[in-house]
Amino acid sequence: MSDIVKQYFDYKLLLTFIALLAIGLVSIYSSTVGTQQYLNFYRQLAWGAIGLILLLIGMFIPLKELERSSYVIYFASLVLLGLVLIIGHSVNGAKSWFGFGGIGIQPSEFVKFTTIIAAASYLGKQTTSITNLKNILTVTSIVILPVILIILQPDLGTAITYFGFFIPLIYWSGSSNVLIIAIISPVVTAVLSFLGTPYFIIALILVAVLIFLLKEDLFTSAVLFGINIFSGVVIQLIYNRLPIHQQKRILTFLDPSVDPLGAGYNIIQSKVAIGSGGLFGKGFMQGSQTRLSFIPKQWTDFIFCVPGEEFGFIGAIIILGLFAYLLYRGLWIASVTRNRFGSLVAIGITSLFAIHIFANIGMVIGLMPVIGIPLPFLSYGGSSLCSYMLMAGLLLNVHINRKLY
Repeated sequence: MSDIVKQYFDYKLLLTFIALLAIGLVSIYSSTVGTQQYLNFYRQLAWGAIGLILLLIGMFIPLKELERSSYVIYFASLVLLGLVLIIGHSVNGAKSWFGFGGIGIQPSEFVKFTTIIAAASYLGKQTTSITNLKNILTVTSIVILPVILIILQPDLGTAITYFGFFIPLIYWSGSSNVLIIAIISPVVTAVLSFLGTPYFIIALILVAVLIFLLKEDLFTSAVLFGINIFSGVVIQLIYNRLPIHQQKRILTFLDPSVDPLGAGYNIIQSKVAIGSGGLFGKGFMQGSQTRLSFIPKQWTDFIFCVPGEEFGFIGAIIILGLFAYLLYRGLWIASVTRNRFGSLVAIGITSLFAIHIFANIGMVIGLMPVIGIPLPFLSYGGSSLCSYMLMAGLLLNVHINRKLY
């Protein structure tokens, strides 16, 4: 391979994307062949072909043109999110799909991409300073608007992923540590407060230590600490006023073992599937948990348990290694790219991949609650796969143009 190709074209990252796509197709085939859902493999194969075309489009689209048109693309995508609330179809209780002749399109998957480029375009301007309150509120609004529309569907899992790339974006653009902690810590404190008073107190102690290490002025420190107390107390007050059945839903969300035959069933079965795989697995198409459908719709959000059972610890490590390399290259591309817009796009896409990977695999092995987040390139779903492939192409595009200002 010529030196020019090696210098500008990240073929290893491209092969990583293709390898993950191939693993996903093999896993979907294994979990659906011989069942009533066998057509899902052929649908995903078709979406994969479309995704490769989108990867090439993302790879060669001029970055300057994308930056100039980012707001137009972003607002057009918001219109689609609004329309899906009016004329969309409901799937699993969420009105988030357009239906065209038996083909479903989920706009919220593509809006992740449009939101990243719009936020990157705004933060990439020389006149934008993330220390300025007006600029902070503006970029927050860019991310919050689609989140509100997605929550109205309602699709909480997808909405959460937007914050997964928002925080790295503002950090990468020069945000202070105080702002990052002010965003993250109240959320963590509120979640821990659900687990009981001791956890709430531990959260406040950790926040106090962070504030001390930051060495901010007394007023800023007091406000930050007060926000955390307020978030924990208010969440508990709201929770105590909820009906018993809604409290149970929240407890099951945080701890699936509370409802082992209901909301917690999938996690329990997926842990059994992965654990039964052992070191080398049971063999291709030999997984009893997945082949006998102990895990409902395992070809979607719980796809990781399929290779985990069939190829064991070795297979799981290979997949995790591919994801680790993807994230490493994404961070490297963001750090060496001279163009500010391109660097922010790279960190936004990499962060989005990261939040999906950690949330999905954490969910499957029982370390995180079930929130309905697909695993990039592996889970069944045309909209999500095409969105990932488009962003993969754009990441390769940033690498090609990394030396251009």
